[in-house]
Amino acid sequence: MPLLLECARVRGPDYLTQMWHFMCDALIKAIGTEPDSEVLSEIMHAFAKCVELMGDGCLNNEHFEELGGILKGKLEEHFKNQELRQTKRQDEDYDEQVEESLQDEDENDVYILTKVSDILHSVFSSYKEKVLPWFEQLMPFIVQLICPNRPWADRQWGLCIFDDVVEHCSPASFKYAEVFLRPMLQSLCDASPEVRQAGAYGVGVVAQYGGESYRPFCTEAIKLLVGAIHMAESRAKENINATENCISAVGKVMRFRPECANVTEILPHWLAWLPLNEDKEEAAHTFDFLCDLIESNNPIVLGHDNSNLPKIFLIIAEGVANESVKTEDACSKRLANVVRQVQTSEALWTQCVSTLNEAQSKALQNLLSSA
Repeated sequence: MPLLLECARVRGPDYLTQMWHFMCDALIKAIGTEPDSEVLSEIMHAFAKCVELMGDGCLNNEHFEELGGILKGKLEEHFKNQELRQTKRQDEDYDEQVEESLQDEDENDVYILTKVSDILHSVFSSYKEKVLPWFEQLMPFIVQLICPNRPWADRQWGLCIFDDVVEHCSPASFKYAEVFLRPMLQSLCDASPEVRQAGAYGVGVVAQYGGESYRPFCTEAIKLLVGAIHMAESRAKENINATENCISAVGKVMRFRPECANVTEILPHWLAWLPLNEDKEEAAHTFDFLCDLIESNNPIVLGHDNSNLPKIFLIIAEGVANESVKTEDACSKRLANVVRQVQTSEALWTQCVSTLNEAQSKALQNLLSSA
């Protein structure tokens, strides 16, 4: 469906709207009635993508009313199914085989929860704070998801939904702060990397979009983020995405809320943690901030007599080699300019490129030729 809408764009906005009106009621109805969870998740995903594509104004009051009731039902069902599974675990017939099928059911349920999150994401990104009064009917369920006693997947997706509330509703989100800020801070120390990642991403969007009211939260979060980055095994495969989100969040606090962090003290550490190789989206944010710092001749980043430039070159080259920096990214031109400036000093240039391996040198050449 979303791809069909994408194709219909060429026929102009009226045709596109007509086509969407033809689809929309049927899609919402199907979300409420489809019994097969695999088919249901596909329909929910398609609906979310369509809303994202059509944007503000694509749903009317009746759509919102129906959608609210359906999503509420899905969340109620989610909690009820979890309780039923716990009851079955107490049953006298409970064995390994039963546990296996219970875990399958649980995975199915969580997958539907991820699609509820997708739909809410598309609604928030399209409607911003206008949609908050509608969202309030679902709020008690989302708050329940992030309770400390819930399974990690519930807490992860509950936090993702609140991340969207902050990111797309900006300062208006603060009126709900008391229900999600404490769990968000606690999530930074969670045993589950998925929960830590959702929490760290949340801190980043709070710093970037949340506004003045969130200042004490950002100050408190910095210590916990640094603690999570220095945790044993923080660079292990299962932890790396969460750790990179923590590094990006530290950068966003320093960039958008510098009064909440001891920038002089943290900046050298932050530089040492770069580049981010796994989470490409967050890598782009860190490179943007790095460009800001270099362009403003930040003495901590450049070092005494530009002594940090070889390290910066290494970060840039590695970022390009790992495709964390793409030619279409705005920061690729800025990074290429940094490299070109160094080229004007032969001694400095030799010093910077001497530390690079073949793949990194090639990546730097690619950056210069494409940006």
